[in-house]
Amino acid sequence: MSVSRRGLFEVLSRAGTQSATARAPLPSAPPGVTEIRISSNENPLGPGKTVVDAMMTRFGEVGRYPFNNLTANEANLTAAIAAKQQVKPENVVLAVGSQELLRNAVRAFTSPYRHLVTAAPTFENCTKVASALKHPVVEAKVDSAFKLDLESMLATVRGAGLVFVNNPNNPTATVHGIKTITDFVERVHRVSPDTVIFIDEAYHDYVTDPNYQTAIPLAMAMPNVFVARTFSKAYGMAGMRIGYAIGQPDTIKPLERLRMPMTLSVFTVGAALVALADQKHIDDERARNTAVRDFTMKAFVDMGCKPTASQANFLFVDIGRPAQGFRDACAQKGVIIGRDFPPFENSHARISIGTMAEMTKAVDVFRDILRPLSPSNAGKGGN
Repeated sequence: MSVSRRGLFEVLSRAGTQSATARAPLPSAPPGVTEIRISSNENPLGPGKTVVDAMMTRFGEVGRYPFNNLTANEANLTAAIAAKQQVKPENVVLAVGSQELLRNAVRAFTSPYRHLVTAAPTFENCTKVASALKHPVVEAKVDSAFKLDLESMLATVRGAGLVFVNNPNNPTATVHGIKTITDFVERVHRVSPDTVIFIDEAYHDYVTDPNYQTAIPLAMAMPNVFVARTFSKAYGMAGMRIGYAIGQPDTIKPLERLRMPMTLSVFTVGAALVALADQKHIDDERARNTAVRDFTMKAFVDMGCKPTASQANFLFVDIGRPAQGFRDACAQKGVIIGRDFPPFENSHARISIGTMAEMTKAVDVFRDILRPLSPSNAGKGGN
């Protein structure tokens, strides 16, 4: 089977669009207007060339189950992740993106009698799964700096089954340093030692705050803590759907038990193996994102709007008006931005970071739409 590199990306792009439409429809650009899609926190450049080349070599293997592949199987990928993160293979659980981990963590650790503790707003999958299962959910609103309010979360952890800590947090793009996270985990253990703490580091590779460090060593040192990572962001593999969790074996064993068998394809595993070895791609992507993020943040500040202190590949911006109207107006000019994020849907919008060329054009659109907003009224959204 012969598929060109361009053809492969066209297939993946169509699949991604269909999935996004099924998940939560967003407005689209008028006919004939080229879209700038900055709505889903994706890497606009996709994976590195070595990853694409690795995927292209796997077409001859699609007739075989993944476990029959001697070089691109889950055991090899687990070993490679373990080596990169300086843990053992038994400390790693693979997953179909982070979402499988989010869903299975709620299924494994919460119940009608053991609640979920989470933030508002944060990535909502844990909340949605718990609500669907009719398991109680306690949400703590982010603080005045739009960071997770860990003190408020701590006040509700006694007897909880699971605490979800998104660091950096989506959609607010803010981050806590490792000392703060470590202190929080230790205090949770003292108050409620059986409670499991899930630290989601999906945007780890984009952080530039020197106070931040991964919590993987913390998860290895303490029971009932695990860290999730994904290849969907800096690695540029959102359409491939692959992630993993790291923790002590007894902590992550329930996640392994709930996995669906053979969910990772030969393409996904082969691509992830090559991506792990390409640190230059990640370093380049972090530098590119930082430069474009700084440009976009300054542009909003110059417009009289107030973005949060972003440590991710997106911004959460006080635009001084409801996000829906702003989103619809942007779409009419070909710029597609993110969905609503209660309780800030009437004041804030989430803007993903595209390429510099895309953001230069998008900023012109934002400036045109927001021009009627005087600087004295911006930055006063509800908190």
